[in-house]
Amino acid sequence: MRILLIEDELELAGSLRTALERERFVVDHLDRLADAVEGARMNAFDLVLLDRTLPDGDGLSIVPQLRAARPGLSIIVLSARGEIADRIAGLDEGADDYLIKPFSIDEMLARIRAVRRRPVELADEQIHAGSLIYDVSNDEISVGDLRLVLPRRELRVLETLIRRRGRTVLREILEQAVYGFGDEVQSNTLDSHISRVRRKLAEAEAGVEIHSIRGIGYLLREVP
Repeated sequence: MRILLIEDELELAGSLRTALERERFVVDHLDRLADAVEGARMNAFDLVLLDRTLPDGDGLSIVPQLRAARPGLSIIVLSARGEIADRIAGLDEGADDYLIKPFSIDEMLARIRAVRRRPVELADEQIHAGSLIYDVSNDEISVGDLRLVLPRRELRVLETLIRRRGRTVLREILEQAVYGFGDEVQSNTLDSHISRVRRKLAEAEAGVEIHSIRGIGYLLREVP
């Protein structure tokens, strides 16, 4: 899962980013509305954490643009403005949830899990390929009853491939899912992640294989 954090309080942004990355999310941080819409348009984000009070305006003003840039995008507003009228305005503008500052990290993570369980996703709560199961709500991958404990970037690689099982996934798509804005990506880094995921799938007898499509990307499919 890739998250866009739009927050101008740098200390808070750093704490949130650390907590989210500890949960194995890929996190990008911006502190201006002017950059946020273009960032959402150019990158495959699953969720936005959006501060209301930013140097260049009210975060609610870009909610419609974020939704237009990426339909289905989840948006949680973060704000010290906690009056009932403020919360109503946030939800009426199109946010999925409204979290009042100060809040606990555990509450924020619970709100993220709740948004991911919204009704439009229930039919896709588990994705199967061979013996491999991706639990969308809990962001976990298992083989049968055995959970695969993967580092963050390997988990994001495998999530992206299993969501597009049977189809070739471009290298650029995989890199967008795995790396944030400021990450330095070496030419063979993605291939190294793929190699380790392949080995772990084989050891777990997952019933799937990851095939290289030379010069294009990778494809996950079930073993015949």
